[in-house]
Amino acid sequence: MQTIRKFIKNTKGATAIEYGLIAALIAVAAIVAMKSVGTTLNSTFANVQSAMKTS
Repeated sequence: MQTIRKFIKNTKGATAIEYGLIAALIAVAAIVAMKSVGTTLNSTFANVQSAMKTS
């Protein structure tokens, strides 16, 4: 019974999981933001390349 009580009181694992979930959420947000910026930047460079070819 003592072992079960110690296991229930131990919150280190739960805290580690929470930090892991927060890190995963931040990583997903960063990937989405970088993909959006990358698409915009690619479009900008394509416009510059097109403008340089016509001049």
